[in-house]
Amino acid sequence: MPIYEYAATAKGCAHCKAHFDVLQKLRDAALTQCPQCGAAVARVISAPAVASGQAHVLKESHAAKHGFTQYRRAGKGVYEKTMGKGPKYISGD
Repeated sequence: MPIYEYAATAKGCAHCKAHFDVLQKLRDAALTQCPQCGAAVARVISAPAVASGQAHVLKESHAAKHGFTQYRRAGKGVYEKTMGKGPKYISGD
């Protein structure tokens, strides 16, 4: 459910003049009155809160928790395990 921000369009109380947030369903109608004083309010367009990046997904503990094993190249044809279950080394021999 999105959080909508509202502000008074004319005179209102301290609550609606300072903008207030309301957690509403998408299908709910927009508020037209302040819930505290009854003054006219309008929905305000504000910046969304967005989590970007995937750094938390790439952590070794996260991948190991989900059953993945990671190997890094240790030399020509030799790979060393850095996380997860499995043999400590893999070689092409």
